[in-house]
Amino acid sequence: MDIVGIIDAVDGFVWGVPMIVLLLGSHLFLTARTGFIQRKLPLAIKLSITKDPDAEGDISQFGALTTALSATIGTGNIVGVATAILAGGPGAVLWMWLTGVFGIATKYSETYAAVKYRVKDHEGKMLGGAMYAWERAFTRPDGSVPAWAKAGAVLFALFAAIASFGIGSAVQSNSMTTVILANAPGIPVWGIGLGIVIMVSIVIFGGVTVISKVCEKLVPFMAIAYAWGCIMIIGMNWDFVWPAIKLIFTAALDPRSAFGGLLGSGVMAAIQFGCARGLFSNESGLGSAPIVASAASTRNPARQALVSMTGTFWDTVVICALTGIVLVSTMLAHSEVVDQIASGSITAGAQLTSAAFASIPYVGTPILVVGMILFSYSTILGWSYYGNRCAAYLFGKHAVRPYQVLYVLAAFVGSLGVANVVWNASDVANALMAVPNIIVVLLLSGLIARETHHYVYSGNLDEASTDEIPQHADK
Repeated sequence: MDIVGIIDAVDGFVWGVPMIVLLLGSHLFLTARTGFIQRKLPLAIKLSITKDPDAEGDISQFGALTTALSATIGTGNIVGVATAILAGGPGAVLWMWLTGVFGIATKYSETYAAVKYRVKDHEGKMLGGAMYAWERAFTRPDGSVPAWAKAGAVLFALFAAIASFGIGSAVQSNSMTTVILANAPGIPVWGIGLGIVIMVSIVIFGGVTVISKVCEKLVPFMAIAYAWGCIMIIGMNWDFVWPAIKLIFTAALDPRSAFGGLLGSGVMAAIQFGCARGLFSNESGLGSAPIVASAASTRNPARQALVSMTGTFWDTVVICALTGIVLVSTMLAHSEVVDQIASGSITAGAQLTSAAFASIPYVGTPILVVGMILFSYSTILGWSYYGNRCAAYLFGKHAVRPYQVLYVLAAFVGSLGVANVVWNASDVANALMAVPNIIVVLLLSGLIARETHHYVYSGNLDEASTDEIPQHADK
């Protein structure tokens, strides 16, 4: 078996029944444990645009949210949805959506843990994430950290740093290059790659403050523009929208009901690929977004946790759902797209997305091109911060600059060409990151539930936390 076959086999294994049970089980458990925190979404959305100037932190709550959204709203919202449909049928869209709905509670819980156990570096900048939650939550009275807790911290940081080169850099730059070449074939690939490197470098070398300022302006614009474009296409496909929604629901439990059984290979495939692409899209349970959330100015962990959980709502419950409806309704309205799948002309998510959007005259292709470029670019920015924080945790502050150089190099290499193997490798990295992150969140779920009751349900959201934020020893 070659390397591609090995990666495919590993991907199939890690995203088998155990991971689905762990992921969806955690989403459901934390939904119950937090008292169905999803019902606080209106409050959370209000908090996301409310400043908390007197609180400790490096960036605003909205800046932390948009930086996290810059990383989560990416190719997973466009190509990832199409990939899930091809592999699991239209029903995979429903499983993606459900992963988002219940994943809101997981995003809340993992962010709560990260902010509660954040630390400061030698310059007073905030550091946080699952690695610090593992360390601080289980520190013994004598100040020592149990070997098992240290292992959980190191494994999370290691998997996240490695994953950032694929999910955050190479895959995104390849998506940008693919869509640019499809519409401007005369541009040399190396030129596109160099342009991506320059666009990324001028932002990420400025640190989290510069990244967050760029994302505060870029993310709302790109999300609203893409959503409006999808709504325009849905309007053009209006007669097929309701049949598309019904097909998404029926195919979730009976994939044979979709296009004569052409797409998907069973209920398990719909669940597997829907959940995999759902996590790839919204990252709930992955532990990535809490890293930047830890830098936010917030007076207590609950406030930022509420703000962060809106990211999953916007990403999957709204954007992925819109993309899914656009794709399925277009396939129903334009049978030639389904014929191309049947003939083998369309075998990848990017091809399905291009064909579906191109079938809509005038507006379809421009929406796809602009959306893909902006979404991919913003994802590269957001993930660069996640990776450099993990690299600094593992190897010290002097590892940040070499990491950033390698990160932009990965973006250049990705622009030269990656295949489905990179998507599958990213799925594997997602799973490996999720395991130590979900474990620590479940171990802390009792504490999170108690403090959530105090802050959120007892009307104490304006109360400042009494937790001391210690300085972390720089390596």
